[in-house]
Amino acid sequence: MMLKKSLTGLLWFLFALPLHGYASGPQPEHAVPPATPSIPAADPLSVPDAELGNPLVFVIYGDMRFTDPSETGAAAPAPRRALVAKVASEHPDALFLTGDVPWHGGDTADYREFDQETTLWREQHLRVYPVLGNHEFSGCEVAECLENWWQAFPEFRDRRWYSVAVGAKLRAFALDSNSSLLPGSEQRQWLERQIDTLPSDVRFVVITLHHPPVADKGFLIVRSNERTLVRYLKTIASRSPARFIVCSGHVHNYERFERDKVVYLVSGGGGAKPFPALRGRADRYRDPGFPNFHYIRFELQGEHLTAEMIRLEDYDKPSPNMWATKDRFELWAKAR
Repeated sequence: MMLKKSLTGLLWFLFALPLHGYASGPQPEHAVPPATPSIPAADPLSVPDAELGNPLVFVIYGDMRFTDPSETGAAAPAPRRALVAKVASEHPDALFLTGDVPWHGGDTADYREFDQETTLWREQHLRVYPVLGNHEFSGCEVAECLENWWQAFPEFRDRRWYSVAVGAKLRAFALDSNSSLLPGSEQRQWLERQIDTLPSDVRFVVITLHHPPVADKGFLIVRSNERTLVRYLKTIASRSPARFIVCSGHVHNYERFERDKVVYLVSGGGGAKPFPALRGRADRYRDPGFPNFHYIRFELQGEHLTAEMIRLEDYDKPSPNMWATKDRFELWAKAR
């Protein structure tokens, strides 16, 4: 059985290999010019506790590559649609997308497909919080790409990064890893101000971005732009009264790490062609099953946060709808 799963993973990898930028070597540090908007530190998006469920539920996943369903080389339309429906069934208080929502950011038809396939989200008035991935900048100039993105997500116009206060205990920072995160950059200075001025009620901080700061070795090389975020969080995680969770995409798989008391998750199983992980010992997710079309469900109850990776099991069926919890971990707020 193990050999069969390994061979299946290899076949998926060989089929998907030409579609992945990281198969051809290291990615450029900044494929997109640094962002230039001024986003006031005192201007977070906010959802009051009275409008949230008890427990508070939020979902993270990414790398859907919404596009014409006839395109089955770059994406898997049946798993993508199954995930959209399953996420809606969770009725989350917040839904965070880790990037690569369209296959080509320059193709407005891809955004129309996203709009059509996620009708259920709008009917349920889900709060959706996306970040910019590299495919949002595919096939268009930067200004055009951003305009297409803001047309799809008008509530974030003129923001390439932003913060969200999801109740009093949870603060989320959505970053743009296409722009500089290096010390002294506008985005880094903004993030540092936000974290330095966190309200005392905040128990958990969730940071979302597309390119992973920590990932398994292999064909993906973690870029210095994201490594600098790891070094920064190392200096603040121990002294901050909040717990930190960093969630990224880009790798079309699921990975989980803990470094310097910060949890790093890779969640890129939203429908793009799967990418096998060459798991090192630091990866706390050890299940050899592949592919991992999935999302991560978080539940915050009091001072306790539970996370579960929910994987689509019958991904190869025309209408897949079999799910399994394949990873689970818990975090407690720091003692006050």
